[in-house]
Amino acid sequence: MEQKEVTMPTKYDPNTIENGRYKWWLEGKYFEAKTDQEKQPYTIVIPPPNVTGKLHLGHAWDTTLQDILTRMKRMQGYDVLWLPGMDHAGIATQAKVEAKLREEGKSRYDLGREKFLEQTWAWKEEYAGFIREQWSKLGLGLDYTRERFTMDKGLSKAVNEVFVKLYKKGLIYRGEYIINWDPATKTAISDIEVIYKDVQGAFYHMNYPLADGSGSIEVATTRPETMLGDTAVAVHPEDERYKHLIGKKVILPIVGREIPIVADDYVDKEFGSGAVKITPAHDPNDFEVGNRHNLERVLVMNEDGTMNAKAGKYNGLDRFECRKQIVKDLQDQGVLFKIEDHLHSVGHSERSGAVVEPYLSTQWFVKMQPLADASIELQQNDGKVNFVPDRFEKTYLRWMENIRDWCISRQLWWGHRIPAWYHKETGEIYVNQQPPADPENWEQDNDVLDTWFSSALWPFSTLGWPDEDAADYKRYYPTAALVTGYDIIFFWVSRMIFQGIEFTEQRPFKDVLIHGLIRDAEGRKMSKSLGNGIDPMDVIDQYGADALRYFLATGSSPGQDLRFSMEKIESTWNFANKIWNASRFALMNMDGLKYAEIDITGEKSVADKWILTRLNETIETVTRLSERYEFGEVGRVLYNFIWDEFCDWYIEMAKLPLYGEDEAAKKTTRSILAYVLDNTMRLLHPFMPFITEEIWQNLPHEGESITMVKWPEVDSSLTDHQAAEEMKLLVEMIRSVRNSRAEVNTPMSKKIKMIVKAKDQAVLAILEKNKAYLERFCNPEELLLATEVAVPDKAMTSIVTGAEIILPLEGLINLDEEIARLQKEWDKLNKEVERVQKKLSNEGFIKKAPEKVIEEEKAKQTDYAEKRAAVEERLNELKGE
Repeated sequence: MEQKEVTMPTKYDPNTIENGRYKWWLEGKYFEAKTDQEKQPYTIVIPPPNVTGKLHLGHAWDTTLQDILTRMKRMQGYDVLWLPGMDHAGIATQAKVEAKLREEGKSRYDLGREKFLEQTWAWKEEYAGFIREQWSKLGLGLDYTRERFTMDKGLSKAVNEVFVKLYKKGLIYRGEYIINWDPATKTAISDIEVIYKDVQGAFYHMNYPLADGSGSIEVATTRPETMLGDTAVAVHPEDERYKHLIGKKVILPIVGREIPIVADDYVDKEFGSGAVKITPAHDPNDFEVGNRHNLERVLVMNEDGTMNAKAGKYNGLDRFECRKQIVKDLQDQGVLFKIEDHLHSVGHSERSGAVVEPYLSTQWFVKMQPLADASIELQQNDGKVNFVPDRFEKTYLRWMENIRDWCISRQLWWGHRIPAWYHKETGEIYVNQQPPADPENWEQDNDVLDTWFSSALWPFSTLGWPDEDAADYKRYYPTAALVTGYDIIFFWVSRMIFQGIEFTEQRPFKDVLIHGLIRDAEGRKMSKSLGNGIDPMDVIDQYGADALRYFLATGSSPGQDLRFSMEKIESTWNFANKIWNASRFALMNMDGLKYAEIDITGEKSVADKWILTRLNETIETVTRLSERYEFGEVGRVLYNFIWDEFCDWYIEMAKLPLYGEDEAAKKTTRSILAYVLDNTMRLLHPFMPFITEEIWQNLPHEGESITMVKWPEVDSSLTDHQAAEEMKLLVEMIRSVRNSRAEVNTPMSKKIKMIVKAKDQAVLAILEKNKAYLERFCNPEELLLATEVAVPDKAMTSIVTGAEIILPLEGLINLDEEIARLQKEWDKLNKEVERVQKKLSNEGFIKKAPEKVIEEEKAKQTDYAEKRAAVEERLNELKGE
């Protein structure tokens, strides 16, 4: 393709170059999977964001890492599918819609199920639009032709298929169990949706009187309101204190019901009184004890956390109000004899924040042990899921090894309705993908499935399963990588693995790349309550998507948290600006060079050979580290190569031939600039897609878009280690001269005498050959290169690898003026040292001042003393002392 006229503005403005580019990519269909059978497939399914709101920085980080992988793999010649989609997020979305209705003075019951769902679908469409807009601003290379939603027709079919198959296999069952109940949202929640917080509560000690009047037995509880549902008191069978009471009865205070004293190994005879009240309908452990002793289950609470009719006179009271009232009544009766403060861990709903109630309820469960066993076994063979970093495999296995059955039913309207029907007369249960043939005689279960039930199928349901002949399923499953945070290993990663094994007989993804959480600059978790959240779209508006992406991708190592810093975002913007300016200089000096005219086979300078060698090394390192997901290291390598080596050194050295008279050297330099810049933009493209596309479009190039060009490969014929060593020597010498000039305040514009003593003839030959660079970048009035030299009395000397650089002071500086300047500087520093020493020797200051202030003063003392010593040494050199 012909090189277009260079249209790069003088100033780097990310908003200008990013505006419209995403639309152009989509119109070119560059992100659509091509199902090219000659290419190896590479698949990532996006962790579907919830349609509850807009994307946050965590989403931006997560998707940026995925975009880097898919852009790189596409350039490496893979048939890439990055599948987008969103999650219906049952509880969270329903709560948002219900809150919106409350503002209008309505509830979901006013609308009815069908109308409520219509409103929820409208909410979904609105927020899906916001999410797609944010994806576009981030520049994500998603294949929108395959976008999915957890409640679309295909996924609903997959969910029903899985439910029915697990039910028929005996792995889904319905039963009455103690579950975690959220009274605010009035639904069951799973164990991992319970957040435990330390709460200051109390232990309430009570005496339950024996029915025969022979005494009483002491029990204690943190939840006295549940005593209304007590159906026994349990003691350890070997507890000598109570053996004579086993089988007797106590009278339940307030209620007046007689309940038995039972013996059970569950009781810890060393804890408290050694006697425990048993409330099978309100405690998971008591439920098990109740099963063993055939105890009645008395539920004394409603779904909203208020007391029910079985609570007697407390009927209708909120559970915590009931607690206050019952404590008072028990005290009045003389039953409650001691209340002691007790800090204990209390479960709260992750969704609503309400205190979770252990609650007897009929729910649907997944029998987890067989599924967990298969998942654990998978990790013993070659087809296992590779966790990056691998320490997270232990986290995953530990959870699988201690698995509990999974409560999957939720008392909601928004979600996949459970495919179970109950016969109106017989109570028979019918479970099937299709409704019964005589629907008028049946009633469908009102509950929906836990959101994670459908999300667990995401890697294969999105590709067309359960149709195992679906083209995308056959081609793109299993997926290559999953990118996600360590906070949802239990919620999501583990569930995808066990469902993947159960229904596809293979791992759902080869690798799981785990990242941490984004925290603020002080290391705190970002939250609404702290007011420290950052909207990624605001960052993009200010600094551009490329700056945000580069910071997110390179700011930490796998598995580690990332501290957000606006200063670091600004520095990545500066990096992009540096790239822009360097590229613009190179492009302005291409002199109409066409792609076919690029020729790097001509005679090359040491700088040419060096930059091509360093490019090869950078390609190799970036590719190797990227395959290992070490993007933080990739960022460091790219930054050093682009900023230090290409921009600060090669471009400056390229100006010599570009501004010279040798036409062949000019052509070679232009070709090398074009070649290195092209390959560098390709390496950088996955991280900074917008700026690299813009620069690449202005370069002489072949192809329509950088998104579709080949990933750079090492060309060993261009590696010249000897030239790299020579360049290393030249750079070291130039830096040394610049440092020496800075020490004596001599600007680069002032010509100086320069003597270089080479270690041997080989080094001397290198210096002679590259004398032009030393003359250009050291600005000597006179340059002497030799293996033997006479060193002047007063001179600055510095040692570099293979040579000694001597700068005679005569002519370099005015000795008298410099001595006077340094003496003044010494006097100033000396006063500061004395001032700090006096302060630190003052006992009053030491006693009163905060430790931090004292440490700061000590640091100042060290700093001033070191600077004074350096000035003193310099003075002695100049005076010849």
